[in-house]
Parts: sequence; C-alpha cells; structure tokens
Amino acid sequence: MAGKKLISIFPHPVPLLSAAVLALGLVCASGAWAFNFEDVATQAKTLAASPYKKPKVELPKSLQDLNYDQYRDIRFLPDRAYWRDAKLPFELAFFHQGRQFNTPVKINEVVGKAVHPIRFDPKSFDYGANKIDPKDLNGLDFAGFRVHYPVNTPKYKDEVLVFLGASYFRAVGKDQRYGLSTRGLALDTALNSGEEFPEFTDFWIERPQPTSKELIIYALLNSRRMTGAYRFVLRPGVDTAVEVKSRLFARENVTKVGLAPLTSMFFFGENQRSATEDYRPEVHDSDGLSVESGTGEWIWRPLVNPKKLLVTSYSLSNPSGFGMMQRDRQYTSYQDLESHFELRPSGWVEPKGKWGSGRVELVQIPTPDETNDNIVAYWVPDAPPRPGAPFEFEYRLLWQKDKERRPPLSWVAQTRRGHGYQRKPDDSIEFVVDFEGPGLTKLPADVKPEAVVSVDNNGKLLETNTIRNDVTGGWRMTVRMTRNDTAKPVELRAFLRNDNLTLSETWSYILSPD
Repeated sequence: MAGKKLISIFPHPVPLLSAAVLALGLVCASGAWAFNFEDVATQAKTLAASPYKKPKVELPKSLQDLNYDQYRDIRFLPDRAYWRDAKLPFELAFFHQGRQFNTPVKINEVVGKAVHPIRFDPKSFDYGANKIDPKDLNGLDFAGFRVHYPVNTPKYKDEVLVFLGASYFRAVGKDQRYGLSTRGLALDTALNSGEEFPEFTDFWIERPQPTSKELIIYALLNSRRMTGAYRFVLRPGVDTAVEVKSRLFARENVTKVGLAPLTSMFFFGENQRSATEDYRPEVHDSDGLSVESGTGEWIWRPLVNPKKLLVTSYSLSNPSGFGMMQRDRQYTSYQDLESHFELRPSGWVEPKGKWGSGRVELVQIPTPDETNDNIVAYWVPDAPPRPGAPFEFEYRLLWQKDKERRPPLSWVAQTRRGHGYQRKPDDSIEFVVDFEGPGLTKLPADVKPEAVVSVDNNGKLLETNTIRNDVTGGWRMTVRMTRNDTAKPVELRAFLRNDNLTLSETWSYILSPD
C-alpha cells in the first residue's frame, strides 16, 4: 500500500449481507457489551510479548495475478450487505482478498454479550469476467470493509468509511468524494532504513441500535516492532468525525513514530505548474498543511511536488491541531469532470489531552503522476513508545469541506509563483499570496497592512508589497527574492500586521531545490 492511493473498489455505496445475521436477532439491546477496548489492549499486550510472526498469505495464483481492472471487477453484492435485512441505520460491505490486498483480515460483530465472526462467503461476491475456480476460494478471509450511512439523503446509505490495506482508512462527509487517507500508525517514514507498515489484522464492530447515529469499531494492530489496540467511534454527517483512541505496545525501539498520519496527493497546483501539457490548472487532493500551534499562531505550508525527497517539520508543545487541507473549492481551479478535486475533503487532526513536546513532520515525495499518494504528515512525539510500557493517545479526525478548520482572523487563500509583466526580465523569484478573512474585511479603508517577511540565509529578499484585493475583500502580498544556491532549498515566512496586531496566519513556504 506504500505510496498508493486507496481506491474505493465500488464507485457507488452498496447495501447488505446474509440472512445469517438475522439468526443473531436483536440480542441484548441494553446491558453490558461482550467486548470493549480493554479486551483489544490485552490482546495487543500479549502479542507484543511474543516474537513477531508475519501473517500467512496463502492466496491462489488466480487472485494474486489480478490486475487493477480485474480486481475492481470483483464486487460485493448489494443485497448481501450486513444489517440490511435488520433495517439498521448502518450497513457493512466487504472487500475480497486479491492483488496487493492479500493479507487476511478477520472481522467480528459484537452483539450484546456475544462476539460472532463474520465469515467470508464467496456467494456474497460477483466475480465479473474473472475466471476463478470456486475451489480456490476455500478458507479465505476479507481484505477489509466499508461502512454505509445516509449523509446526503435519508433514502440512500452512502459509503462513508473504508478500511483497506495495512492500517489505512478514509472517510467522507456530506457532498464529499474520497481524497486523502489516514493510517493507524506510521513507523520510520522517510528514513534510509525503510518504512515499516503496521497492519490492522482483526476488527470487532458493535452492532448498532435502530436509532444509532454512531458506530463503534475496535481494531488490533500488529507489525514487526509494534502492536496496538484501537477504538474508532464513527459519527457521519456534514463533517464526518472519527474519534480515535489507541494504546501501543513496542516490541523493540523504533527510531520515528508518526501519530495520526495523514496521506495525500499533490501533483501540481497554482504554485507549481504542470511539467507537461495538461488542460487542468491544478491536480491535488490537498493544497496545504495547516498547523494550529497551541500558542495562538496558525501556520500554512503550501504543498509542492519536489524533484527530491523533502522532509520538513514544526517543533511544538501540545499542539491544538493539524491537517491536510483542500482550501480551493472552485471547480474552475481543476476542470476535472471525473475526479472533482474540489469535492475532496480536508482532514483535520484534533489531539485530545496533552500530547507533550514533539513536531508536526511533513514528507513530500516526488511523483510523476497523480496515481501516487506522495504527501504524508503526522505528529512525532519527543518521547516515543518504549518496550515494556504502554503508550496511549487520543484524537479526533474531522473530514471537512465547506466549514473546514481555519484561523479566526485571516488565512492564505492562494499562493502563486511567477512574474507578471517585466520590462527587464531577471533571475528573481516572485510569489503572490492572497489572504482572506474577517480580520481583513473589517479593516478601516485607510489602513494598509504590512507584510512581515523573512528569508533564510540561502535567499535574499528584494521587495515586498501589499495591495487590497477588490475582488475578494482581502489583501494580496507580493514577495520578490533571489536564491544563492539553486541546489539548496529556501525557507520563507510571512504574515500580515497592522502596527503590533497580527492579522493573519503565517505563510510558511519551502522553495525546493531546482
């Protein structure tokens, strides 16, 4: 799953699974549950105390050799969706093992005081044009699952959450389309030693009540050096929320632990034109990293598609939040009638409790096309999990669109690179940054904000200016500079100020090497 976008195999939300579920009945509508977070934590702790065993992958060759289109042709049957016959608000559908999704995933239902495994049944799938011997399907499990709930209309259950591949999952809210993904954990990302990808191997899903508006999911995570217990509370809506609780157990020390990792795609955008002819002005799932520091400062870093691996970070203590955001919501910015990047959600991480000191790290990887997820952001604690001691953290994930998390005063609406008309062209680099927000629209007409700009020692600042944007009601900042060594990056920071009053978030840009 490394570097690959999670692709929903089913373009339209699908309904339910077998009548065998009805045999369970509406068991124990009230009372104690048979299974909870502590049960998963006990399993994770026990697992960490034993040597790692790589999951057995015993897929028949006919399923291993499937290409992308052949795997997509294996579809879960709508009328077999789990909980459909019970007419519950949530429904489950499942993914077939095959291709790169070859690791078996065990899925269980928690019903009152009982736990029941949900068995793989090949009769629940349509295999399309694939020629697969039924004997090859004996003993399989699922590759993952997805959750359906009506967020756009009460008459239809939309696909709102998917778990598929390693510890990847992603969600959508009202009027959104799948874009960025998130993971349970990231280990040693962007290190020369290589990245380790933990996997969710087992799930337990609480059967919802007829009036439930949330779904509780437990998961067991395992990898060579780490195990973990997870609880996800899904609340679909205009902004779909997922409350995450995790307790990790380390088998051995890990150099870098990334909490709440967000994975996205940036191919090209307003600040970086396409290297080849493309009718679309921009192609990305996210256009920037937003960080709410916890001290009152907000930071915005526009994303880039670098020519070489680019890793940057922000050291903080007890951050209020961070996210991969898709701020540009205009169709005209993308012109893509199939992908509709303007409908891709922003993903916001809101820590619960005190996360202590650490850093928000941003990894940007070169990509030749839009099929790769080349952007990763996560929190790296200064005090990571250590063998022999549990490590617990909680956070809230928000999948947002129209009301995404933004600074209270003003924010960066767009970043553009390039000169306008030049009477005498030179080797300078120019940025045009538009700020918008209530902190600017309420300024008196005779007040002109000042641009406070800094450039590191690999750059030289030549000129800055601000001008009112009569179209948006905001202010435009222009920055012109030169670079000393084109083989090295340049770090720029800027914000708008009126006297001693800060009016905007901090624009933090990394000019990657040529």
